[in-house]
This record gives sequence, C-alpha cells and structure tokens, in this order.
Amino acid sequence: MDKKTIVAGITQGDINGIGYEIIMKALSDPAVTDLCVPVVYGSPKVAAYHRKVLNFTSFNFNNIRSAAEAHPKKINLINCLGDDVRVELGKSTPEGGQASFAALESAVSDLAGGRIDVLVTAPIDKHNIQSDKFRFTGHTDYLRSKIGSHEVLMLMISESMKIGFATEHLALRDVPGAITVSGLLSKLRLLNRSLLQDFAIRGPRIGVLSLNPHAGDGGLLGNEEKDIIIPAITKANEEGILAFGPYSSDGFFGSGAFSRFDAVLAMYHDQGMGAFKALAFDTGVNFTAGLPVIRTSPVHGTAFDITGKNEASGNSMRQALYAAVDIFRNRDMYDEMIQNPLQPQNIEIHPEHVDELPPEPENYDQQI
Repeated sequence: MDKKTIVAGITQGDINGIGYEIIMKALSDPAVTDLCVPVVYGSPKVAAYHRKVLNFTSFNFNNIRSAAEAHPKKINLINCLGDDVRVELGKSTPEGGQASFAALESAVSDLAGGRIDVLVTAPIDKHNIQSDKFRFTGHTDYLRSKIGSHEVLMLMISESMKIGFATEHLALRDVPGAITVSGLLSKLRLLNRSLLQDFAIRGPRIGVLSLNPHAGDGGLLGNEEKDIIIPAITKANEEGILAFGPYSSDGFFGSGAFSRFDAVLAMYHDQGMGAFKALAFDTGVNFTAGLPVIRTSPVHGTAFDITGKNEASGNSMRQALYAAVDIFRNRDMYDEMIQNPLQPQNIEIHPEHVDELPPEPENYDQQI
C-alpha cells in the first residue's frame, strides 16, 4: 500500500510571541516537504513582519486560499486574518488573542472536515485568547468541544520518556480529591491504548507514580496509595494492562528507573512536567491522546520575553510535526492490522507472563 500524502495544518499561535520564529525554523529543514505538506494558518502580513525582524530573508511562504490549493513542495500559508492587524512583539494583547483564535478556528474546521490530516499548534496565550467564542483552559478542551466529547489524556513525549497525567491543570489542593480508582483506571486504559495504537508498542509497560512522598510510607504520609492507586493498578492488571507501582517520583526519576517503562502516569501536572522538561525541554512534544484526530504542539509557551531576538529553538516545534506524522502512520498501520483477519485481533500480555518485571516500588524510593 502506497503511503498517503499527509497534509499537516500548523497554527500561528500568538502573533506577538515566538510562533512564527519556531514555525520558520522548524520548516526550514528541506526534509519537511518530503514528510508532509505543511499548511500554516495565519497571516501573510504577520509572517512578513516576523521574517523582517528575524532577518529570515531566504524563507518564503506560498500564499493560498484553502488547503486544497496547497503545493506539495512548498510551505503554504492560509490567510485567516484581515489586513488590518497589528503586531506588538513581546506583548500580550487582545488583538493577539483574536488572531490566535482565528487561526485555530480555521485549522480545526479543516481538521474536522478532513481537509488536513494532522494539527500542530504553536503556543497561545491562554489569557488573551479568552472570549465569548473561546472559554477553555487551552487547546485540548477546545478540540474536545469541537471534535466531540472524548476522554483525553495530556501525553508528553520524547525519545527518552512518555508521561501522561491523571490530573492536568488543577490547583494542587484539589488534586487528592480528583484522584479516584475509576478515574485512574480510565487513564490507564487510555494510555495503554495510545501506546498500542499511536506508538506501535506491543505489550507496553506503564509505571504509575505515587501521590504522596515515599509512596505514602505505608500510610504514614497518606492513604491514597493503598486506598486508590494500588486498587486501580490491580484492576488494570486484571484487564491485561502492564501497570506497575506506585513509585515515589524522586527515586523513580533520580535513579533513571523511568527508562524501564514505555510510559509513566503522573498524578499531577508538576510531578511529571518538571522531570520531563528537565530532560526534554528542547525536543519534547505535547500530544493529546484519546481524540479521533491528531494534535501535537511544542512543550513551551509564547516566550514573549525573547520574541524577535532570534533566540527561540525550533526543535520542539519540528519534533511536534514529526510526531504528528508518525502517529498518523501508526494509526493507519494499527487499523489495518486489526481489520486484517490474518493478524492477531488482541494484544494481551499479563504481568505474570512477563520476565524481569521491574523491582518493587520501595526499591526506587529515596528515603530523604
């Protein structure tokens, strides 16, 4: 079967941030157009402004009116804004938020309509984008509302690790009450399915982090581990999901134990994000698992403080594009496999059948 030509939609993000800088740096690699057909949703005027400020004179966009007009060997740009748009580098402005939303809305419409195959989003300012049309905490919630109600998982991916989150953008004081056996089991199912379908990993191993220091220290520092996390892991094991833990995060990351797993489920945002960004800030990718469509983004924000200084790296944006294309290919392969009656219909590996299981949680716990 010939490989499908993948059309990759890329949103401009906040026009006053580093969006265009990282887009142009990511797409400057000639290999990109061999991988996919890039279609940037933004503004020729804004793009030209950033090109001039950054002195990227050799980089050119191919202006088009719709994704159907995209040239397969050029960096295409759809104008989602009017000509009356003002760029104020490094500033969070209402106009910047409006421009972010206009590009996102247009790209998501094309994604839902099948006119593009994957979506890669440049960073937005979650405050200035808020309006009557956008009342969401970020891209994920907006996509879920537009594509359909699906349970999703924020999954940070890099060459060295994949980290999903039981809770995401939630105040720390609210985290314990948000963690339940059914909720964790649901996240483990979703993460396991994504590893199989999106990353082509057979019999994936998932390390589950504890909530409390030292995995609760036998109840001395909290009961969530024995009352919630361990029962959820047990239920997941009964379904054939290779989940292990709970592991105390300090020893788990400090000892390098995370490398023995295909993915990690963290209990809250900073628990996993701190370790991930310390190891993969420049190359990490944010992937929204669970949606029927594919959306990735770089792991960093708008970086208003360095906008226009030619200091931003395009690596994370480039990796986000590569990841989106790889996931698209993996899903096609997975769908073909499960539809082919000659292929195995289920991949089930139970913990008791796996050699060299990871050590018990306390072996990773640094008693500090």
